[in-house]
Amino acid sequence: MSTCVFIQIRCKPGTTYKVAEDIALREIHSELYSTSGEYDLLMKLYIPEAADVGKYINDHLLQIPNIERSLTTMTYNVF
Repeated sequence: MSTCVFIQIRCKPGTTYKVAEDIALREIHSELYSTSGEYDLLMKLYIPEAADVGKYINDHLLQIPNIERSLTTMTYNVF
């Protein structure tokens, strides 16, 4: 079973649309939203079962230019 994470992404000023386009082209997300507040984008991502979460995010997302900061929230199946 894959692990569902939510990642908030802060982009360098003026680059949010380019970052969102780069994410979309990689086809790694389940959902991607523009948000208001401290972060510019909110992404829902499923990490493959055998993958290390941190390494997967670093290798597939954080290599995209103009991402300043991210905040990852892990989810757990409790219900």
